[in-house]
Amino acid sequence: MDRARGALAQRSKRITIHEVAEDAGVSKTSVSRYLGEERKLLSETLQTRIEASIARLGFRPDRIASSLRGRRTRLIGMVVADITNPYTVMMMHGVETACRRLGYTLVVCNTDRDTELERKHLEVLRAYSVEGLVINTLGQERETLQQLVEEGLPIVLVDRQVEGIDVLTVGLDNRQAIRLGLDHLAECGFEEVLYVTEPLAGISSRRERVEAFETQIQARSGQLTGALLTLDGDHQDQALISRLERLLRESTAPAVFCANAPVTLRVCQALDRLGALKDIGLIAIDEQDWSALVAGGITTLAQPTDAIGEAAMTALVQGGHDGGGEPSHRVFPATLKPRGSTTARAKPMHSNA
Repeated sequence: MDRARGALAQRSKRITIHEVAEDAGVSKTSVSRYLGEERKLLSETLQTRIEASIARLGFRPDRIASSLRGRRTRLIGMVVADITNPYTVMMMHGVETACRRLGYTLVVCNTDRDTELERKHLEVLRAYSVEGLVINTLGQERETLQQLVEEGLPIVLVDRQVEGIDVLTVGLDNRQAIRLGLDHLAECGFEEVLYVTEPLAGISSRRERVEAFETQIQARSGQLTGALLTLDGDHQDQALISRLERLLRESTAPAVFCANAPVTLRVCQALDRLGALKDIGLIAIDEQDWSALVAGGITTLAQPTDAIGEAAMTALVQGGHDGGGEPSHRVFPATLKPRGSTTARAKPMHSNA
């Protein structure tokens, strides 16, 4: 028993730089250089010896202690509002890929749409001395974000803008995406469009899409008519079904425009319950793995998530700016992927003859 306890204590004991140096037969300074930014100053022989000792002893650097000594942690913090959202997963993959390429490690925190949890996550990441923050969240914790900005921590907001927080934002060109989608529906001969969205809840990207939809519909008077449905409240599924039934009953060329992937799933489920998946035009922002498999293929407006993640990380490396030294809003265009949900239901265009 005593032997087992001794072995456990030995395994739990943190190996120090001093022990690595002794094992490798080098100075502590050489080990510190190997672990830091000055590795290239060491000969290949020294690097090999230190690397072997680190592996043999199971040494793990203390990143927090390193940061307190003025060394870089090479940690990037990421805070997301909903890690189950397909867009979040794909965008996070783009950020993580860029992190690996640039030599950083990504630490992800999910707020689960909880403002207090967001504040706690931001405080924890600050304590870990992250070198930058990528934030895709509800944007309610303005005070903490402002403190971090004033402390000089590079911050990039993805798919969000927070009023009063002057940092770089990266995301989709929402106005272009809505215009592209409505152009496609008009070309296919659809006449009435129901735009379905989650509650705006102060989220800038959702608000921009709704504003763009309303503006574009007004500009297309006589060609397209449109209405807005917000999925909110306890009876939102029934409200969606009732609104779709009405659209199918009253319009000869109806279409639904889904604001994002979660909405698309809800709409497909509702249409399936009605047995009407093939009776209505369907277009959605966000390309999904299953988009080509439902309703003859769902027409989508794909976001370049990898490019968005790459841009966010590049900006962090540049100190939270987009190369010009000043915060800005960088947008990326959507790509139309037409499929049977709109093309197979296309109506002949009206003729003026």
